[in-house]
Amino acid sequence: MHTPIIHVIIPVFNEEKSIGLVLAEIPRDWVQEVIVCNNGSTDNTAQVAQAAGATVVFQPSKGYGNACLKGMEYIRQKPLAEQPDIVVFLDGDYSDYPEELPLVVGPVLNEGIDMVIGSRLSSGKAEKGSLTPQQVFGNWLATFLIRHLYNYHFTDLGPFRAIRWKSLLALNMVDRNYGWTVEMQIKAAKQKLRCTEVGVRYRKRVGVSKVSGTIKGTILAGYKILYTIFKHL
Repeated sequence: MHTPIIHVIIPVFNEEKSIGLVLAEIPRDWVQEVIVCNNGSTDNTAQVAQAAGATVVFQPSKGYGNACLKGMEYIRQKPLAEQPDIVVFLDGDYSDYPEELPLVVGPVLNEGIDMVIGSRLSSGKAEKGSLTPQQVFGNWLATFLIRHLYNYHFTDLGPFRAIRWKSLLALNMVDRNYGWTVEMQIKAAKQKLRCTEVGVRYRKRVGVSKVSGTIKGTILAGYKILYTIFKHL
């Protein structure tokens, strides 16, 4: 029986204090390769990631989506036989629980699901203060609109997610910054992918968020998420 090949993509920007913790807790017996996408870091993030056994690719152009696209580009350059069956995305700030990777990929492996979102909101296990009020409201608004405009039910735009590699390629992802996660979910809905959620734990990140930790980042992310939702109608 074919053993599924799983790759992990982690976009990072100045996460030298957290990336080693993240990499140490990824269940390596489940994962063939971890790709850390260094998004213009000015600290030792890349060196820490390499020392921990990750493949590091470099994307100097800032943006969460840019970093994720770089990771996908690296995978596409592999021979077909070495490309993964499943790609898992998670953040490098230690807010996710990497050891829950088997939980997130489980529905893909066992239930024929195409994409799984790790929901921080449906589990009730998010640490107090780990999600800002604007994040909670933004997730509620975005998933409410997706439900009513695209007829797909999500509760979160959480970064911890698993998707079949072939399905991910078919989505033709293009967003280069804040709209990456919502673009993936909207395109999955439009293509009628089989999607589900699993409740995951969430904790306060190491360091300060570059998005929800600033007023500018919050406004720009909110605008981009709403723009992306309506653009694809």
